[in-house]
Amino acid sequence: MAGRDGQEAVARPGSLVARVEPVDVGFRSALRALSGPRLAWLPPDDPPVVGCGETATLTAAGPDRFAAVRRGAEALFASLDLSGSTRVPAAAQPRLLGGFAFHDEPAPGAPWNGFPGAEFVLPRVQLTRAAGRTWLALTADADEADSLAADLADVERRLAATSTTGSPPPGITAVGRDPDRAGWRSQVEAATDRIAAGDLEKVVLAQTLSARLRGAFRLEDALARLGDTYPSCYRFAVDPGLGAAFFGATPERLVRRRGDRVATDALAGSIGRGGSAAADDRLAAALEASEKVRREHAVVVDEIRRGLEGVGAEVTLGDRTVRKLSNVQHLDTPVSARLREPTHVLDLVEALHPTPAVGGRPPAAAGRFIADVEPFDRGWYAAPVGWFDAAGDGTFAVAIRSAVATADRVTLFAGNGIVADSDPDEEWDELQLKYRPILDQLR
Repeated sequence: MAGRDGQEAVARPGSLVARVEPVDVGFRSALRALSGPRLAWLPPDDPPVVGCGETATLTAAGPDRFAAVRRGAEALFASLDLSGSTRVPAAAQPRLLGGFAFHDEPAPGAPWNGFPGAEFVLPRVQLTRAAGRTWLALTADADEADSLAADLADVERRLAATSTTGSPPPGITAVGRDPDRAGWRSQVEAATDRIAAGDLEKVVLAQTLSARLRGAFRLEDALARLGDTYPSCYRFAVDPGLGAAFFGATPERLVRRRGDRVATDALAGSIGRGGSAAADDRLAAALEASEKVRREHAVVVDEIRRGLEGVGAEVTLGDRTVRKLSNVQHLDTPVSARLREPTHVLDLVEALHPTPAVGGRPPAAAGRFIADVEPFDRGWYAAPVGWFDAAGDGTFAVAIRSAVATADRVTLFAGNGIVADSDPDEEWDELQLKYRPILDQLR
């Protein structure tokens, strides 16, 4: 089967088997008790899923990585015997979870050790909440079929015996930003110069905040705290088991495909929250009235529509609103589409990534500028994370409001869109608001 060597799956029909049963255990138990790769997809509007261990892993890099993952997945799912799991919800059946790097060829090294250009895991153990119940799926090689029932019972016992009591935040002893304020000003001015020259219309620049921890970081507890504060966001985690875990709570859905129906969101333009309802409303009104923000938002809407129409979808735009999160407000335009012919969710992901909300316009020129001026590699920050199944359905989010955690340090990422009249100081202040979802869970 597929491994971590970058090869696509080569599988024979029926070489994998799965068994799915309802259980009475919690998701935090799985992330705490089980080893190997750990993956979590905890959305506000779909069944949540957690995966641990790996029965198969698909990796890829380069400009062909989306197609390479799809080809490997088709072979992998063709090899999976689900005959013993036909009376369970489709959402509870095994799926592939993972994501992509922002750039085709991410630079190796810390903090992105273990995060290639693309990686998707078929978990050995998968927990899903669907149809009012929690389902435990166990996937294995076909030669383990006779022991699958006993293995499933053993996993359930281990999860039931694991404490779900949360630990306090680890605390922070020191922080550092890259670039610093002077470096940020230089980058924004370089961007506005390129925009004035006509090379760019918009570009999103990012910064890192490195936080040294006082105590131990626990992924499962950080995700739980994020859920308490940001219940309307897509919480995710990808921990390859190599010393670094990528996690976050993003408000931005990249795409969801269910059959011929597609949904996404244009989320761009932001402002803080007010200390009272009246102050909050004044800020929201200022956001909607800002010509700069409306122009930035329109770029994102246009590019998403263009991407979907490029794969033959009929696109419908919803009404633009202000979306309020705990720390920030965004302009949000919902986008829906109908596919004229079958289109895999990975084809949609490729067509949309990166949106101008995290990249820029024109996309290729913005990508080159980002790679040239940012003093770090984005890794999986601002890239697609999510899941897909054998039918080609799936959901992906844009991995913003995110961070990479190691034993004693968490590296946070945040970005802001730069247009012709962007002010470096205003952009700096707006940028700092976007660290709060993660910072607040560490302090």
